[in-house]
Amino acid sequence: MRRQDLAHLLRAACDIAGDHEVLVLGSQSILGAFDEDDLPPAATASMEADIAFLDDPDRFKADQVEGAIGELSTFHLNNGFYAEGVHIETAMYLPEGWRTRLISWPLRASEPAEPRFLEPHDLAIAKLGAAREKDRAFVEALVEARILSVSALIDRCAQLPEKHAAVRAHIAAYLTHLQG
Repeated sequence: MRRQDLAHLLRAACDIAGDHEVLVLGSQSILGAFDEDDLPPAATASMEADIAFLDDPDRFKADQVEGAIGELSTFHLNNGFYAEGVHIETAMYLPEGWRTRLISWPLRASEPAEPRFLEPHDLAIAKLGAAREKDRAFVEALVEARILSVSALIDRCAQLPEKHAAVRAHIAAYLTHLQG
């Protein structure tokens, strides 16, 4: 997915939900901080973007987006990419303070959407917490490209809430191995 694709998707999602404050979770959140030309192919390979709304306690907006521009929708078939409407709590393994580190685009980039994106190191910790092979490959590609710092990831990992102590220990061991 390219930034212009994501901007198009965000505009459509905001029109559908009637809400301009949207949060991009998952791998495509990296496009909030970097242009696709600056990223390794593994970082932009996904054709979906996980989209949550900052004010969607009952997940109604996410469901609207999923139904209208989700997988196998006309939008997906016409554009080659789609939105996965998710709840903000989908990102379970985010370090403390992640909301203060959200990244924004200039409004004109995706107007009327006012998207927020996870800071890349926060995104990587969330991906490593999910512990899927594709997520490890995503993080490793960003480390190899020197987009992510392993020492910053270790610091961010230490900021995972205590309720995720087991996940924190697993991620820390993985990062130590990666640093090695």
